[in-house]
Amino acid sequence: MNKKILILSGGISKERLISLDTGYQVAKELKKNGYRVKISEPDKLKENINQFKPTIIFNALHGQFGEDGYIQSVLERFKIPYTHSGVIASSIAMDKEISKKLFIKNNINTPKSFTYFFDKKNVDLIKKINKELKFPVVIKPLNEGSSVNVFICSRNNIIKNLKKIKHYKKIMIEKFIGGREIQVAIMGNKKLGAIELKPKRKFYDYTAKYNVKAKTKHIIPVDLTRKKLQQILNIAFKAHKIIGCRGVTRSDFKFYNNKFYLLEINTQPGMTKLSLVPEIAKYKGISFKNLIEWILKDASTKK
Repeated sequence: MNKKILILSGGISKERLISLDTGYQVAKELKKNGYRVKISEPDKLKENINQFKPTIIFNALHGQFGEDGYIQSVLERFKIPYTHSGVIASSIAMDKEISKKLFIKNNINTPKSFTYFFDKKNVDLIKKINKELKFPVVIKPLNEGSSVNVFICSRNNIIKNLKKIKHYKKIMIEKFIGGREIQVAIMGNKKLGAIELKPKRKFYDYTAKYNVKAKTKHIIPVDLTRKKLQQILNIAFKAHKIIGCRGVTRSDFKFYNNKFYLLEINTQPGMTKLSLVPEIAKYKGISFKNLIEWILKDASTKK
């Protein structure tokens, strides 16, 4: 295929550097395989579309404005196929409050939580946590990815950590679930596979994800019985379908007391050298080249 691919990367989210890396890795692979490629920042999108006239847009943006439905709504106006999920699925998946409600409604196990507005008194919050969740808890923005500004909190440090994310106005407070960290990749209608992560840090945070010096251990195949492995694959696939996702997704789980807890679903997994979906695909015999080719083909068949 001699197609022209416009790769959208960078942006203004806190995951800008990861997006640039994803865009670079994708461009490098496509160029090797004879594609005409141009990388574009979002603010140059219209200009580059008019000049380059791409056949497909590869959305390599991450985080706010990149995978929350915003850029997808912009891309819809150009009537050019673009990769990954559409407007509604992207916005639902990125909103932890809405996606969690969908999980619960569809009998998918997920940690207990509630949303918190910063206009409440701290003493009321502590009482609410003690009554509904118990410490430790996880505090996180509703619409960030890559564990940006996520903190595990005890009774002693929650107020200090809340101050660090007060600019979000509204956040999620979630019961902390210990146990094993397992991620599952879905590729269209295919339950691609799973990988376990053993971070040396407190949890699989931004540094553990993207800093090779963090030395997070990746374990594949995951040490689960065949029945349990099929169960977690089925849950991830169910979430993928419920939200209406397209292309590839990666779902984040905790495995504790023989139960799987779905934390969230990522509609635009990274494609860097440390990214998990390409690693799972490789284990399943799908090269990075073929993974990218499949993502483009999936985009071109969108209705």
